[in-house]
Amino acid sequence: MRAKLIKLILIVSAKLPLRFNHLLGSLLGKLFMLIDNEQQRVARRNLQRCFPYLGDKQQHDLLRRNMQETGKTLLESGRVWLTDKPDFFAMVQEVHGEQHLQQGMKKGNGVILAIPHLGNWEVIGLYCSSLYSTTSLYRPPRQAGIEDLIRHARERFGAKLVPTNAKGVRALFQALAANELVAILPDQDPRDKGGQFAPFFGIQANTMTLLSRLSQKSNATVLCCYAERLPRGRGFAIHFLPADAELYEKDMLTSATALNRMVEQSIHQIPDQYQWGYKRFRSRTEGDKDFYAEL
Repeated sequence: MRAKLIKLILIVSAKLPLRFNHLLGSLLGKLFMLIDNEQQRVARRNLQRCFPYLGDKQQHDLLRRNMQETGKTLLESGRVWLTDKPDFFAMVQEVHGEQHLQQGMKKGNGVILAIPHLGNWEVIGLYCSSLYSTTSLYRPPRQAGIEDLIRHARERFGAKLVPTNAKGVRALFQALAANELVAILPDQDPRDKGGQFAPFFGIQANTMTLLSRLSQKSNATVLCCYAERLPRGRGFAIHFLPADAELYEKDMLTSATALNRMVEQSIHQIPDQYQWGYKRFRSRTEGDKDFYAEL
């Protein structure tokens, strides 16, 4: 029943103007602020720890805006996933730094797109897969009933989705060897799959090593990229940014620190559009207190 409701919302929202989706999403975000929920509590804790220099009112205002942007992300999903190519490209109003992508492809070793949960990360995958052969790691959604819809939505412009296992990792190396794009979400906690603890907003965060290993073994170019949500429902501005030079270092702590720093710098551009409701600091080093224990 829940999967059917989600599908219905996606299909209906796909037919609405983006500005109207954002209006409804903003209203949903205001509801998130009024009703106690885990998304709001996690976001509040993350903002308190990542922006300790902000006063209570500034933190509250940032949280309020973030909940509204979260609502917009949810409500615009149908519009992003289910519209045809001309309508999709009409939403991409600006592209900044695409020369970095073009230069990386000319080198012949492929390009790794580090796409944090900032703005609308789905827009990046669709935009790039329409221009270049693109391979992305894919984890099935919790709601199995909407998996076919999501896979079709992400693959409809040519992207190839591979599982988050050894077979999928091999496919990423093969894609880079063929001078293709590989898309990875770099700001997820790898949990029991291992990682490297490195600072993120001054807090030790379990950081994936896969992106660093891919880059080191393939000599691929790494770019950080995000799709900024523009005001008044105008669409999106895509940004491609060169990786921090230290990300290419063999020392994994140095590389992971540079990866987090690169993501952090992008977040500072539009902090209200980051997915602060995600438990980024769930994993802790031995002896550390549970980051979210009191929620």
